[in-house]
Amino acid sequence: MKVESTLFGSFEVAEDKIIEFPAGLPGFEGYRRFALVHEEGAEATVQFLQSLDDAEVAFPLADPVSFGIHYEFVLSDEEQALLGLSAPEQALVAVIVRKETGAGLPDSAGLRANFMAPLVINAEARRGLQKVMNKVECDITMRARD
Repeated sequence: MKVESTLFGSFEVAEDKIIEFPAGLPGFEGYRRFALVHEEGAEATVQFLQSLDDAEVAFPLADPVSFGIHYEFVLSDEEQALLGLSAPEQALVAVIVRKETGAGLPDSAGLRANFMAPLVINAEARRGLQKVMNKVECDITMRARD
């Protein structure tokens, strides 16, 4: 399938690489088909969840491990059924990140990750959801990077 993106231009996505978010994402409920993409030749530390329904909608994602964070939370039975998960190992977890520039202060620049609303994707079934937590319901362990 040919995809148009304001970030990546025109590119092809195989049908078996399309990820469906049956409920959409909060604030973007009408967008349900996405693909994971990254800049050609760039290391895939940050990938983009590119909407296939709107060329202007793309969310930068990172694996929590890239921040040195081990991250666990519970999915409801309904969420597991929606994703088609039968084992925790099938779930890929990513967080949406954004660049923080601060008020011109060097120590406030960097990436900010949204750990209160991670994305959970079943790569085999190509189904995903955004798990929105109103309070910290997860265990987060930070580890020093080598």
